[in-house]
Amino acid sequence: MCKTSLAAALSAALITTALAAPHAGAAQGRAGFGELPGESSQAYDANRSGQLVGMIESEDGRRRAVLYEYGKVTELGTLGGSDSEARAINASGMITGAAQNKDGRWRAFVYEVKKGMTDLGSLGGGGSSAVAINASGQVVGHSDLPNGDFHAFITQDGVMQDLGTLGGKTSYAAGVNTAGIVVGTAQNSDGFRRAFVATPGRPMREVPGLGGRISMATAINDAGLVAGAAETPDRRWHAYIWDGARTIDIGALLPKGVNSFATGINAAGHVAGSVTAEGYQPLTFVYKDGKVSVHPREAGLYLTSKISDSGLVVGSKFTGQRLAAYAVDETAPEIKASPWDWVIRIGIAAGVAFTAWRVRRRTAGPMFPSSQVKVIANRFIR
Repeated sequence: MCKTSLAAALSAALITTALAAPHAGAAQGRAGFGELPGESSQAYDANRSGQLVGMIESEDGRRRAVLYEYGKVTELGTLGGSDSEARAINASGMITGAAQNKDGRWRAFVYEVKKGMTDLGSLGGGGSSAVAINASGQVVGHSDLPNGDFHAFITQDGVMQDLGTLGGKTSYAAGVNTAGIVVGTAQNSDGFRRAFVATPGRPMREVPGLGGRISMATAINDAGLVAGAAETPDRRWHAYIWDGARTIDIGALLPKGVNSFATGINAAGHVAGSVTAEGYQPLTFVYKDGKVSVHPREAGLYLTSKISDSGLVVGSKFTGQRLAAYAVDETAPEIKASPWDWVIRIGIAAGVAFTAWRVRRRTAGPMFPSSQVKVIANRFIR
């Protein structure tokens, strides 16, 4: 795939999406969690109260789980080891994530201010990791098994329950709603990883994809709307939402040739995620009311995580040579343009559309571009 035409096609889309959106602006404040020079940080989740959780990474690679609230950063500690990450927070301030124990193994935890950090155990293997928590404190993630495989789990009264797979060996959970409905990704009997939904008391079932071999579910809201990403027949990745009856291809609303990944959904059904093109920096997108808005590079995030019920999209952005935790409003900022700008941009857009059409007739991009693999690794694979 021609890099120039692909980037230009995406820029053409930004012309319409950014200018059509009302002004909101990025969340105010300095990027980061107040880390020291040379350290980096990442925000993973936020609740309606404005509490953010994430991690600070030191120059030697050590990670520390943190809570940010009211301008103050609290380090949550570990389970006796050196590293930890806070991945999710619910409305009451309960936090979940993973931390190393004294043996150096990663273990899922839940953190409460009065109780501190509690090890949630495992499904019989050495390690576990948690990534989401619902209003009642049920936690989901994945855990090692005694045979070395790993399975998705949900906790019930603090005890892990194995959610199984779709017929394969492995699975991992990514989201859970108030009803205890879990979504994630599981291997099927053919060895392909597919998005799943697991309702309490029932075996997990597959979420319909977009015609490709692979799919993943990353989040679910209390209305049961599922967000994720799926491979298409032409081996691109498209963000989608599924309402239990039909699948909406969010990626189809973006220029052809780019990849999109949904990483979060809020109570209103607004979806946040990333748009990627081979060799170019990811951009933040938000889908709401049937439309997609893409944040310009300077007003978005490099790594996009979750979207809160108040419309805050969290993740991290580059500041110099490091990643720093940051949050932006769900509405892309307005870009003012003169009539002459419009004439130029319409001309560019028309030229780009023709060039992209010719390129697509002659070439086919790689299945897993390097930038896409980085995004998947940071977001979906521990």
